[in-house]
Amino acid sequence: MIVIEKILSDEDVSLFRQQLADVPWIDGRQTAMGMAASVKNNNQADASHDVVRQLANKLLAQIGNTPKVVSAALPHKIFPPCFNRYSESEEYGYHVDAAVMRIPDSNDVLRSDMSMTTFLSEPDEYAGGELIISTEFGEQQIKLPAGYAVLYPSSSLHKVTAVTRGERVAAITWMQSMVADTSLRQNLYQLDQTIQRLIKQGNTERKELDELHNVYHNLIRQFTQL
Repeated sequence: MIVIEKILSDEDVSLFRQQLADVPWIDGRQTAMGMAASVKNNNQADASHDVVRQLANKLLAQIGNTPKVVSAALPHKIFPPCFNRYSESEEYGYHVDAAVMRIPDSNDVLRSDMSMTTFLSEPDEYAGGELIISTEFGEQQIKLPAGYAVLYPSSSLHKVTAVTRGERVAAITWMQSMVADTSLRQNLYQLDQTIQRLIKQGNTERKELDELHNVYHNLIRQFTQL
């Protein structure tokens, strides 16, 4: 799991919230597949609405312009972001995201390697509504400030607990990575983040940084699947 700080500014969050308040919402179960539909109880902004599409494209552009997301996911394809809303007593029980998704309005499909939730409500606006991700180290509970996002493997069992007060609004999307192997992708992310830290510290010789960059990009060339 990787937390992305401020993928959306406060101004962007305010804009998203204002515009989402005036768009049509549908029963979230209409967009769930298989077993997930039986445990999904929320609402989803109508993806066919022009304003919703504009917001999705705005967030999509921001995702592509966020270096930490690119480093962590190495995205090849990104599903258009969907906006969901949980009111009091609504929740989404444990489920696994579909392995293959058809991209709307196209014949293209996407293998879901990474999922990303972008929070649009502040934590004190609602009670409950935590994103729970089951990992080998136990359940990880996530509730981030508005504008923050979390990346996690789509293969993980996860849920959103029942909201007991207020309203939780968020966006979710899925990514197909250029590097399918999870452990290799994690190692590449760690290598890239180390290189970025060394650059910021400013006390590593350029020759050594070039050698590290060479290794990093050659590994991506070796394992990229397009």
